[in-house]
Amino acid sequence: MAFVEPITIKEAIDNVHKKNYLLPAIQREFVWSTYQIERLFDSLMRDYPISSFLFWEVERENISNYQFYEFVREYHERDNTHNPKASINGESGITAILDGQQRLTSLYIGLKGTYSYKLPRKRWDNNSAFPKRKLYLNLISPSKDNDLVYDFRFLTESESQHANEDNFWFPVGKILDLEKPVEINKYLIKKQLLTLKECKSEFANDTLYKLWEIIHKNKSINFFLEKDESLDKVLNIFIRINSGGTQLNYSDLLLSIATAQWKEKDAREEITSFVDEINTIGDGYNINKDFVLKSCLVLSGFKDIAFKVDNFNQENMQIIEDKWEGITKSIRAAFILLSNYGYHRDTLTSNNAIIPIAAYLYLIDSPDNFPESNKYKHDRDLIFKWLVMVLLKRTFSGQPDNILRPIREVINKSEGQFPFDEIINKLKGSTKSISFDDDEIDNLLYYQYGQSYTYSVLAFIYPSLDFKNKFHQDHIFPKKLFTAKRLRKHGIKDEDIEFYLDNYNYLANLQLLEGIPNQEKSGKDFKSWLLETYPNEEDRKVYMQRHYIPDVDLSLENFRQFIVEREKLITAEFKKLL
Repeated sequence: MAFVEPITIKEAIDNVHKKNYLLPAIQREFVWSTYQIERLFDSLMRDYPISSFLFWEVERENISNYQFYEFVREYHERDNTHNPKASINGESGITAILDGQQRLTSLYIGLKGTYSYKLPRKRWDNNSAFPKRKLYLNLISPSKDNDLVYDFRFLTESESQHANEDNFWFPVGKILDLEKPVEINKYLIKKQLLTLKECKSEFANDTLYKLWEIIHKNKSINFFLEKDESLDKVLNIFIRINSGGTQLNYSDLLLSIATAQWKEKDAREEITSFVDEINTIGDGYNINKDFVLKSCLVLSGFKDIAFKVDNFNQENMQIIEDKWEGITKSIRAAFILLSNYGYHRDTLTSNNAIIPIAAYLYLIDSPDNFPESNKYKHDRDLIFKWLVMVLLKRTFSGQPDNILRPIREVINKSEGQFPFDEIINKLKGSTKSISFDDDEIDNLLYYQYGQSYTYSVLAFIYPSLDFKNKFHQDHIFPKKLFTAKRLRKHGIKDEDIEFYLDNYNYLANLQLLEGIPNQEKSGKDFKSWLLETYPNEEDRKVYMQRHYIPDVDLSLENFRQFIVEREKLITAEFKKLL
């Protein structure tokens, strides 16, 4: 390994752009936030060192022995997080980045690329929630962040146009076009930045010249070059570099090892594409590589399922590769089953709770018709009941290995059906007991509309519903009625209003309704809607029984008694089920 003459950021970015710099398969994916990129550019402007890089030189005749990937150029939090496979057909070798990928990707995105992250309070499936942003630098004012001097920000094009006496947003990538110092002066004159107050014009002049220097002049990319082409040695270097710090996600390190050791399949491509596939099932999920790697350890039957390098040795990796099709089939079937139960990314409060379900399906060879066939209905009911209970008990919080091992032991001994009772008995008396006492049952009533656990509580008391249909959480007495002004308008006494406002959003005023009936119900008075929708008394009784509606006056004026009586009905059902 040799230290090589440093290069400028401009030279490094050109090499990334021309695909002279690539990433080996053992590298993780890009994980830096916009704030981390902004800090990196601020550090450069302040002449802070950004650490050295480690490059790996691979001769042309040996390139085909390895898999390489390109840098991410247009990062999109939902649609483009993966590095594309590199197509290598040039006449020269390539340089692979062993250490420094996050920094180089950040420099490239800041100078040539874009970064799209989700806006708060917008849906994940809303395309407008991910506006495209470029890196800008405020040329006339320093940063208001105490940790920063220079005001770098990722902005949309429209945001960058909002100039005022404190802001002039310079697109950072524009500095690549200003190849000579004289062009900086021309730019400042053209944009009339030298006509501002003296302090601002000086700041603009100094800031833009400084940016030009760090990109075009300063040789700040210091790197070592490794020329040994033994994958074992390169992998060892990579592990040594990355396992000592906290920057590298441990699952990325383990995935890197798997990628280097699988014989027939590309572990990185298989696992990342499988994660993407699972996350698009039904209304979507939110699993990651950690989940898949942990599932591989559990389903492959290894005694030790801890996340550590020793468990990802060559022998174990070969077993996982050999079982990969069966493992992915079982995980896929488990998530299809969950989707049929009505779960998605916002209501599935523990991904690890799915691993035992996948392990059971793996044991019975994951029948293709398991989610639908009447043959497996009893099994599905047991799995559903078990799932809701472990989610509500937060069974998999803390150290999941301590609960996955005993549950897997019970599942491996099961015969004929999902071992619901056996798992309950195995964990009885432990800190992970799945049994509920009276206080825990009473506490279930305090879940509110829209909370992640509320769906599990509601779904539990609707065992007869076909969850493949879309069900919504519905306020029985419409939410829009519950303002002090509207309650007074309906004749509710002031001394009762506090009770109304305190209770309308809790479980006792919630039900599950299919999408269309819920839209039809909308903000209608509940008593009127019920009589209108179910004019036949028998049909009305069936509805009330299914939804635990007490036989009391259902007018808004009687909301207090309705809540008290419905809580009794729901609590009784919980105690029967649990």
